[in-house]
Amino acid sequence: MGGTSMFKKLIQKLKENPRTIVFTEGSDPRILEASSRLLSGTFLKPILVGNEKEIYQAAEDAGFNINGAVIVDPLNYPEMDAMVEKMVELRKGKMTEEQCREALSKGNYFGTMLVKMGIADCLLGGATYSTADTVRPALQLIKTKPGNKIVSSCFILVREAATGDNEVLAMGDCAINIKPSEDDLVEIALETSECAKIFGVDPKVAFLSYSTLGSGKGEDVDKVRNACEKAKAAAPELPIEGELQFDAAVSPRVAETKCPDSKVAGHANTFIFPDINAGNIGYKIAQRLGGFDAYGPILLGLNAPINDLSRGCNALEVYSMAIITAALS
Repeated sequence: MGGTSMFKKLIQKLKENPRTIVFTEGSDPRILEASSRLLSGTFLKPILVGNEKEIYQAAEDAGFNINGAVIVDPLNYPEMDAMVEKMVELRKGKMTEEQCREALSKGNYFGTMLVKMGIADCLLGGATYSTADTVRPALQLIKTKPGNKIVSSCFILVREAATGDNEVLAMGDCAINIKPSEDDLVEIALETSECAKIFGVDPKVAFLSYSTLGSGKGEDVDKVRNACEKAKAAAPELPIEGELQFDAAVSPRVAETKCPDSKVAGHANTFIFPDINAGNIGYKIAQRLGGFDAYGPILLGLNAPINDLSRGCNALEVYSMAIITAALS
């Protein structure tokens, strides 16, 4: 696992305040392997959603010990009536009792309600569900934090340095908002910065563009520049600069030429992309050519930590994302 020292710190934090995490796809072998590993520790307790017999059989077939796991089956959950009632209330006339009961028979809605009702601290789904199937119940039931209008996301990128320390970067939004507005970019920047702090980053925020402080023209440049000014006004204590080209954001030599008076340029570690095209391409270049491990997407802006796995994930990624998700709670 890349970023060993970062994960050691997160695990230490969780040992001081153990958490409970819901896995919405309890019988998936990758979930079972990660759960088996978590159960051998004392810092994060898994709740597996699904049929108890099927889950134990799947664990036995794959050779994983899940003794001590909490298994909850939506089809015979004793508190289902109370859960349905609570969901009807949350949906405020948008779903009937029958529709809520039907939705709660599925792991994604059921798991999200376990978090909403305080039975679990956080949730990790998406091993077989699509991103939309993980995000939709979260938006409908957990909802966005007060003052937040959107759910966004960031990736934490980690590269082990020769010293044994980690180089850690944050990049947002590379997964959720396709064409964020100025105000969306402000929210993405503030949420990504807060998330970065959890992973030991002292955020120096660069709003990225194909222009550096007026060198290029166009409405996309204007959007990023305006968003940057709004973000500075919203969080005057945060070091923020923009608009910046990527080389000016990370290379002290280039920054000296292009923006010598900036406290961020040349040293940025928290990157705000203008849209999902740039963000998705950018983090994958860092991952594939830069040798960074990429963790995410980490969903931001919700009232509780809910995260989405890639359907191509492996058990180690499930384990890593479970720790990251719990550390946010």
